[in-house]
Amino acid sequence: MSIETDAVEGEAGADADVEGLARELGDAITELPEYQRFLETKEVVEGDEEIQAEIREFEQVREEFMLARQAGEATSDDLRALQNAQEDLHSIPEMSDYLAAQSDLELRLQELNEIVSEPLAVDFGQKAGGCCED
Repeated sequence: MSIETDAVEGEAGADADVEGLARELGDAITELPEYQRFLETKEVVEGDEEIQAEIREFEQVREEFMLARQAGEATSDDLRALQNAQEDLHSIPEMSDYLAAQSDLELRLQELNEIVSEPLAVDFGQKAGGCCED
């Protein structure tokens, strides 16, 4: 074997190690209480037809508001209607539980992102998440 071949094999081994660690991290995350609670509350919300109808209604109000805003025709009453629809949706106990679980999971993932990013010169989660930010 040449030094060049050893270097290539070393790089391939390092890639496999990193990929293996990434899979282990993903598997470990699925075992977190925050993730388990998120899945449980998500299943409840997705399985409840009344909540799904409320979500569709909210999405319709939001879409109408966004179109009116893009056209320069949105009013404060339109915004108030959107806020009321959102409050109605969030006041459903199962939806509130889901949103809290989602927030808890996002906070935990952010903590993990900071740990992974610490030795890097970049924010791992931001770079791994794609090109666009909200």
